[in-house]
Amino acid sequence: MLPLALAIIAAATAAPAQTSRPSLLWSAADVESIRNSPGNGPLFTAALQEARARVEQALARPIDVPVPRDAGGYTHERHKQNYIEMQLAGILYAVTKEERYARFIRAMLVQYAGLYPTLGDHPMKSGESAGRLFWQTLNETVWLVHTAQAYDCIHDWLTPADRASFEKNIFRPMTKFFTVDHVREFDRIHNHGTWTVTAVGLAGYAMRDRELVAKALYGTKKNQTGGFLRQMDLLFSPDGYYTEGPYYFRYAIMPFMVFAQAIENNQPELKIFQYRDAILKKAVYSGLQLTNVDGAFFPLNDALKEKSFRSPEVVLAVAIAYQRYGGDPALLSIAQKQGAVALLGAGHTVAADLAGGKAVPFPYASVDLSDGADGAQGGVGILRAGPAHDMLTLAMKYTGHGLSHGHYDKLSILMYDAGNEILQDYGAARFINVESKFGGRYLPETKTWTMQTIAHNTVAVDGQSHYGGMQKVSERFHADRNYFDASDPALQVMSASCSTAYSGVFMERTLALLSDPKNSKPVVLDIFRIDSDAEHQYDLPFYYVGQFLATNVKYAAHVEQQSAFGTGNGYQHLWLEASGIPRSPVNFSWLQGNRYYTVTAAADSGGMAVDFVRIGAHDPDFNLRREGGVILRARGRDRVFASVIEPHGSWDGNAEFSRDAYGQVQSVRVAGAGPEGTVVVIDWKDGRRWTFMAAHGAASGTAGRRVAGDGRTFDWKGNYSLERK
Repeated sequence: MLPLALAIIAAATAAPAQTSRPSLLWSAADVESIRNSPGNGPLFTAALQEARARVEQALARPIDVPVPRDAGGYTHERHKQNYIEMQLAGILYAVTKEERYARFIRAMLVQYAGLYPTLGDHPMKSGESAGRLFWQTLNETVWLVHTAQAYDCIHDWLTPADRASFEKNIFRPMTKFFTVDHVREFDRIHNHGTWTVTAVGLAGYAMRDRELVAKALYGTKKNQTGGFLRQMDLLFSPDGYYTEGPYYFRYAIMPFMVFAQAIENNQPELKIFQYRDAILKKAVYSGLQLTNVDGAFFPLNDALKEKSFRSPEVVLAVAIAYQRYGGDPALLSIAQKQGAVALLGAGHTVAADLAGGKAVPFPYASVDLSDGADGAQGGVGILRAGPAHDMLTLAMKYTGHGLSHGHYDKLSILMYDAGNEILQDYGAARFINVESKFGGRYLPETKTWTMQTIAHNTVAVDGQSHYGGMQKVSERFHADRNYFDASDPALQVMSASCSTAYSGVFMERTLALLSDPKNSKPVVLDIFRIDSDAEHQYDLPFYYVGQFLATNVKYAAHVEQQSAFGTGNGYQHLWLEASGIPRSPVNFSWLQGNRYYTVTAAADSGGMAVDFVRIGAHDPDFNLRREGGVILRARGRDRVFASVIEPHGSWDGNAEFSRDAYGQVQSVRVAGAGPEGTVVVIDWKDGRRWTFMAAHGAASGTAGRRVAGDGRTFDWKGNYSLERK
């Protein structure tokens, strides 16, 4: 028997087996199952009713296929609505066989058949990926993905003359536009490439054109240097982590699952859902693990914080994964939180099983997800503790760059508690589809602020971004996982390092999530170690979310006049609001939601400055959110930032009640640091003392370690150890 990959290649020129229609996301069997089902489940019934209501509104108004003229205004949105309405009408026709739905799609396609051949590049085009209906080809591919489904649903109802006209004037010139005029985009390993091959593949299946399908599967040269399989090979790690980050997983998983569904319906012998050890299943599960418990995706790289697993792309992916991978009841709980199901056969199955009470909670867990096609390009570590409704989540990013949507930050962290952001990653500078804000595109501050290292909770050296803020350099490197251990829920540790962000500077971050019955919530110990062959300036920000409360740092506040914190590399976008020099461990606290948070940080022997900043300097168009941060600044060669992040107490503004508003950590100090490890001592106000020992160098669970300091010798075995007294 041929290996799966070879078997797929051997079938490259095989004609699609599917003959009945619909044949893309829907199959004839799906339609019959729904027609014969005694009950569709409330969510599927609601999806059908919503689709019918939307299409009824479309039927009641004149068809409008405008000449494109904007990048986020009326014509842009009208063409989006048109493809959605056509797709929904196609589904309704397939299910009901009411010809008025087919007539609506035909009338729309007649208009596009007249318009599309007359179009050149879009008047608002940007860069090399100029579209015709839309300002970029990406939107055009999404149009074709939806419209091909509508065409497939009514194909047999149309006359031969209709089919010839639509294929000649819409589908064939559009697929040529993608495969010839934009061949670079078609063969590109990127979410744009994924959407493009999916669009061409669906059009190929709809037209029964095996040549287009082969190009979509294997690239324009049909040798797997591009195409869908190459996308599946290179864009996911063996753990399923999507290389552009969680936000773009949310966007890219739709074409992956859509095309896979069409392949399965037309060429089941390719066994696409089992390809690369069921990589699409791993992608869905890893993507869900990269959300907060309320469904918000971690905003790594270019990411909009509004996006969650309730996005329609993920609703569709969850349904198909449920259908194709054994009906895991944990996915039903995600569908329950989504409050919707996809309008396809898989969505019908999800709705019926959800109505049958089969859902179980999704197992949010502490996980370490590798990055890179070979799993050797760093990754993302996630530590979690507590029940689902009150879970504390800590994540560290040590991935590769993340293609064109990557940011220059290695070893950065973010933190959530009970669904609230506590330490934030800024995400993207964009107001998507808001034409009055730069046409809805990424704002200029994407490059000057959000991509820069100082915008993230990680160390910036000498006021420069990692890799000099140069994408071509950053794409060559990644950080490295040292170790990850979540086997003990009360003592979870992850560690990663990076030696490539700056010449001659080695950075290592070790994070521990520590639980204790005497603490109401777990606390985070953060040890950031820098070794260098020369003296440097080191800045470690904490971008908190909430209302700043108090600090023990005696600071000078700039109340009359403020200046930018620097002149470039993101520093120019920070207002310097206050500065101080601590004489004891730094302590600052804030309120977020109904809980207090305090960071206590060691002011080690080399001295430290504390700067209080706010985002928004050099922002004449008010594009940035005005959010605060505290930056710890130290100078020297080898330095250690040791901090404890402590959730505590509660606040009820309605009842005017406050409890435990002050943290319980008395002090944090670096008790010893040497070639083999770093030792940090945490003293609590109730007399407890915790001593945490973190190893340096190659990870080993059994190697003996020794560090001298604090008047004693610290000995331990393994990567880390914690003494509690």
